[in-house]
Amino acid sequence: MDRNPGLWLAVSIIVAIFLAVQLGALALVEPLKGAGLQPVEDPQDPTNSLLYILAILVMTGVMLAAFRYNGEWAIRGLIILTGVYISWLVFSILVPPVVTLPVAGGVHVLAGAGAIAIGVGLLVYPEWWVIDIAGAVMGAGAAGLFGITFGVLPALVLLTVLAVYDAISVYGTEHMLTLAEGVMDLNVPVVLVAPTTLGYSFIADDGPMDGADSAETETAVENGEDADTDADDGSFEDRDALFIGLGDAVVPTVLVASAAFFAPASAPTIGIGGFTTALPAVTAMVGTFVGLAVLLLMVLKGRAHAGLPLLNGGVIAGYLFGALASGVSLIEALGLGPYL
Repeated sequence: MDRNPGLWLAVSIIVAIFLAVQLGALALVEPLKGAGLQPVEDPQDPTNSLLYILAILVMTGVMLAAFRYNGEWAIRGLIILTGVYISWLVFSILVPPVVTLPVAGGVHVLAGAGAIAIGVGLLVYPEWWVIDIAGAVMGAGAAGLFGITFGVLPALVLLTVLAVYDAISVYGTEHMLTLAEGVMDLNVPVVLVAPTTLGYSFIADDGPMDGADSAETETAVENGEDADTDADDGSFEDRDALFIGLGDAVVPTVLVASAAFFAPASAPTIGIGGFTTALPAVTAMVGTFVGLAVLLLMVLKGRAHAGLPLLNGGVIAGYLFGALASGVSLIEALGLGPYL
């Protein structure tokens, strides 16, 4: 990376997005619960994770079918509408309601305007910074919602299964590679863009698929690498941008948010980002960035890798370290107390 200082910019953008998603999720967990948005009655039930994993498999199949039968427009529209809704939730909680409409319950004008701006931006001007801002907002909202949905044990089950699934789908069946190729053409924040120069234009770029072998490129896109079959030495000197999936930022953050929300009352708290949160959540954040650092170092050597095994492994190790350091037993830290 020393031979191309622009890669430091790309790495810095990726780190900034991860940090925004994690701090945003931590700021949202309590307000989301207070707003009655916890979607399950028993967040400690591990079967919640299994239902979510099943939903991921179904959605993956639907998206693959859509790409095969020219239904990309429907997937793009659904993602943008979902982004507008999640953005409205985030802004309505984090942005002070300076202006509201005088109707029943009030309408948060600034939150609505922000959410609409994100939707319009993705529709008419999907430049890299529009995609990244939308992705950070959507990621924080999604991780916050999932954080209050999954207690620690369900979150651990979710992250473990998804890490295994990511590895299999990238290195084994490779169906995630086909999915990655399809979503790159949608210009939506499913894949985030980290340019190596601020003058880079994602709209004007032919894209990472240009002139590259599809299988190799799909692997690279899924795991944050812009592949080029001509670069047989694995060099990244000529890269215009790096790419990383939004899910790589959201999934480990689920445990960060869960650790903050469901932390034992005895766990010490630490001030971070203008608010306080439980020590296990902070160490889980640290673990995420350790995993991210290892992932980026491996990818920047010229090889593509599944992201979630390293990211989820890092966040789980960080969480367990913080929980044990807080005096919580391993059984309680794993959420196994009610079952033993």
